Amino acid sequence: MDYSAVAKHDLKTEPQYIDAPMTAAAAFLVLTINSGDEAMDKARSVVASIEDLLKDIKIQVNTGIFTANLGISHHAWEPLTRKPLPKELKPFQEIRGAQHTAVATEGDLLYHIRADSVDLVVEFEKILLEAFGDSVTAVDDVTGFRYYNGRDLLEFVDGTANPIGLSLPASTLVGEEDPAYAGGSYVVIQKYLHDLKDWRAQTTETQEQIIGRTKFDNIELPDATEGQKSHKTLCTIQDAEGEHDILRDNMPFATPGKGEYGTYFIGYSRHLWVTEKMLERMFLGDPPPLHDRILDYSRAVTGVTFFCPPRKFLVDLAD
Repeated sequence: MDYSAVAKHDLKTEPQYIDAPMTAAAAFLVLTINSGDEAMDKARSVVASIEDLLKDIKIQVNTGIFTANLGISHHAWEPLTRKPLPKELKPFQEIRGAQHTAVATEGDLLYHIRADSVDLVVEFEKILLEAFGDSVTAVDDVTGFRYYNGRDLLEFVDGTANPIGLSLPASTLVGEEDPAYAGGSYVVIQKYLHDLKDWRAQTTETQEQIIGRTKFDNIELPDATEGQKSHKTLCTIQDAEGEHDILRDNMPFATPGKGEYGTYFIGYSRHLWVTEKMLERMFLGDPPPLHDRILDYSRAVTGVTFFCPPRKFLVDLAD
């Protein structure tokens, strides 16, 4: 066997840190690239240097986890990478339901930063933005935190349906269907703001029916076969090939002094259509207009789609 060829193939398709474990802190930094060739060239140089920037932080971390994934939007892909688009990459599509809307917002680059402490997040963002200089503009920057045994601020465990084991890469990493971008992953982000006052006014039984799980011990409730479906059921995507999963790495965030409490949704998937279908079912309903009742208490204020290419793809942009 030609082991050098195997190593070369593995290096080419080595993914970013898609499957990194949940951490105590995470940040979601969304940037737009400013107009002009000079700004684009500078942004390309910084994007290509992500491995070096990560090493600058990691070398100072004695224990724990520190990772950062970089996603590139449809709008920025061709001018930044000078490569063809990944097969499924397209802008986030607004979904306007009878009562709620999944809005589409701007963003060219996403840095999803995970760490065991906020200081590492801040340090990485500081050196990153210093490197970009005036080539980019930050349009969103949210730091999340781990809350009570993996619960969101609605006080339910989040991410229970995430794939594990071999199903994790199978659900999140592009394969032979798009060989030029094998090892990459589609990413959708949405920032949700919660109306905690109204949510807490509901009985525990009502909350459990909306979520589809028990609140105390996180036991899955039976799926509704007709009529109003729970959040859990609406986010379960099945077809003739079976069930299609995504990886959620959502984080709670809050600014209590402003009365702001929310969840930052981030979903990694092998196929973008899977996440899109979940959101359609939530906002339009299945059947329409029976939308996901969690939206009566959680309002989406952002929505952007990105593609996280393999690590070597990013490094090669410097050439």
